[in-house]
Amino acid sequence: MILLIQQQRTYNNNNERLTQWETELDELGFITDENELLTAMRHQTNPAILSRMLTLAALSRLNRKNQDSLAQAWLTKALELDPANKKAKSYFIRYDWIKKKETLDILSFPAIRETDNRTAKKKVAEQYIQICQNFLSEADEHQEDLTEKMNLAEALENKQLFDQYKNLSDLLITSIEVTGNLLKAAEEYEKSITGVFHTATYFDDLKLHLSSLEEIKREWQKLFEVKEEFNQHSEKALDQLNEMIGMDVVKKRVNDFYQFLKYQKERKELGFQIKDALSLNMVLTGNPGTGKTTIARLLATIYHELEVLPRPEVIETDRSQLVGAFVGQTEENVRAVVEKAIGGVLFIDEAYSLKREGQSGNDYGQTAVDTLVSLMTGKEYGGKFAVILAGYPDEMRIFLDANPGLRSRFPQSNLIHLPNYSNEELILIAKKIASENDYILTEEAELEINHRLDQERVDDTFGNARSVRNIVLDAIFKKGSDHPISHEDIFTYTILDKDDFEVDKNESRESPFEKLERLVGLTELKSELEKLSSFVKMQQFRKEKGLPTVPIQLHSVFTGNPGTGKTTVANIYAELLRECGMLKRGHLIVASRADFVAGYVGQTAGKTKKKIREALGGVLFIDEAYSLLSQTAGDFGKEVVDTLVDEMTKHNENLVVVLAGYPKEMDQLLESNPGLRSRFKKFFLFPDYSADEVLSIIESYVGGFQYQISEGARALLKQSIENNSFKGNGRFATNLADEMIQAQAMRLMGEAGEEDLLEKAIHIEREDVGTALKKIAP
Repeated sequence: MILLIQQQRTYNNNNERLTQWETELDELGFITDENELLTAMRHQTNPAILSRMLTLAALSRLNRKNQDSLAQAWLTKALELDPANKKAKSYFIRYDWIKKKETLDILSFPAIRETDNRTAKKKVAEQYIQICQNFLSEADEHQEDLTEKMNLAEALENKQLFDQYKNLSDLLITSIEVTGNLLKAAEEYEKSITGVFHTATYFDDLKLHLSSLEEIKREWQKLFEVKEEFNQHSEKALDQLNEMIGMDVVKKRVNDFYQFLKYQKERKELGFQIKDALSLNMVLTGNPGTGKTTIARLLATIYHELEVLPRPEVIETDRSQLVGAFVGQTEENVRAVVEKAIGGVLFIDEAYSLKREGQSGNDYGQTAVDTLVSLMTGKEYGGKFAVILAGYPDEMRIFLDANPGLRSRFPQSNLIHLPNYSNEELILIAKKIASENDYILTEEAELEINHRLDQERVDDTFGNARSVRNIVLDAIFKKGSDHPISHEDIFTYTILDKDDFEVDKNESRESPFEKLERLVGLTELKSELEKLSSFVKMQQFRKEKGLPTVPIQLHSVFTGNPGTGKTTVANIYAELLRECGMLKRGHLIVASRADFVAGYVGQTAGKTKKKIREALGGVLFIDEAYSLLSQTAGDFGKEVVDTLVDEMTKHNENLVVVLAGYPKEMDQLLESNPGLRSRFKKFFLFPDYSADEVLSIIESYVGGFQYQISEGARALLKQSIENNSFKGNGRFATNLADEMIQAQAMRLMGEAGEEDLLEKAIHIEREDVGTALKKIAP
């Protein structure tokens, strides 16, 4: 009884909300909160109510966007669930009359001639009878369908639609009547052929009814000659640009450029002289996926629309198509591409790659640039095509500054920067991509996309619109590969939810804390890292809840002798910060002086930035960092430090730097730049391992390969480590363990026979340790 009451209450609530949505659709033409309706649809099991919901959602989409295949699929499902759904029917009757276009095509009769012999005439008469009977057997059903839809159109007060169905119905009734008369005449004609007396009266009747039917068929076809409303002016390139998501600054710049070109065109038409025309050459800078190629194509169309250039075509090229492998080939390649672009636009993507840093004499990139400049300014092709260069902002600036001849052909005002899209803009793009594939994103899916974008937005390689397209297409693939085919659940084919966007995680992977605990020794350091992890997690939690956060300083200095675990802990540190949500990638880039310092003026900063770019989203570990400082005159180590300070400020939390080395030398390095010391607040000391810890490292290492150290061997190891001046570090421990394993192998392989070899193979004895110590002893 209670269950029935609950079901009735749910039914009443659904009906009440449905009525509100229907009122909203009637008044506004669409549902304001389609996500709420979508959620309700996915949890609805009552076929009649779900049919109404699908209809409302579909009509709301259609009123926002005239053509929508997803909406039509929902309406089809709505009618399948409830054939009596009038709102769904009302949509389809707008277009169902078009399906009747071929109804009268069956009334196609063979030619009949009075001069044919009796056999031929009889055969034709039989065909007439058969065609008429076939048509009349189907005509009544067509007539009932037209009458039903005419009445429905009248009930919907759609006069235009009512008139269309009425005209079809009236003409079909007439065709049924005339076909009936033709059938009767054909039957009588057939009888007259087989009889004794044959007159021309029946033949004339046939011809008369055939003529009437042909006229009816012509009138029928005229009813389908609907005058489609075409926009006489196809969508202008500027309109396409303005409809694009985001890029407000770019739109303003291109709109101004368009208006100026239009203004110049009108002045020219009025007879005014234009001696110095505005340069059409452009430089588009921006990261991948920001729309550089799209803007180049739209600019080409704009130039054509304003009759500045005769063709709207864009010839796209890059270094691989321009730069040749031998003398003379590059000039030929550039000329060939320019000839293709005459009258249109030549678009060179990643143009900065034409002139690469430190290129050798066998690299003809500069030749390509020089040839291009020559053709842009020469009498043969000058002014007959436009050039648009595209690439990363910094690289393009350096490239143009290094090529004055090329730079002068591109006015500063014609340099357009396309910024990265915001997450909000990219989610709008994601919704558009999903819609183009007949999918809808749920609110949870949008939140997951936002999270995915945050994870991928690490450095300049972030693909913007390209990345979000890949995310959506991957989700569609996952949806199709994970879900069983079910024609009952239409939402399987139309909804993308949070689960579809989640990246599969390897749950079996060992956590960074487990790795840290497995390390021998480093008790204080472990405690410090755990404390830091807790602090980071708390600040992340406060940030998510909208509470103020304490600034997090994660740049660290690791001091200690070689082999004390600095690199290993740095790797764990990177993973730990990723697990806390502070780092997006959590990878470790290990570098040293050679990775930063170059041999020529101006190259060190670029080399340093390149290495930093590799580390973005992770940890840059600089081993023996003090070696960046050198007393040698003309050394560029200081330039590394200065660049490092600037880049750490620029990338903020997207980069964590760990400096490693000896304590005293590291202190000197930090003092070399006032900004450097202020950025390092975390200091971790890595003490030398004790004898017991070194022994534990050795046992753990050999144990990983299923070796066991005998008691005698263990005693000798401990005594030797305590009595000798070995530096207590992990590197010494693993080196000694390797020597012990090799010594054991040499001993056993030298013994005669293989008796008990398997048992002996897992034991390292005292003599193996002695042999190894002699070899590795200082």
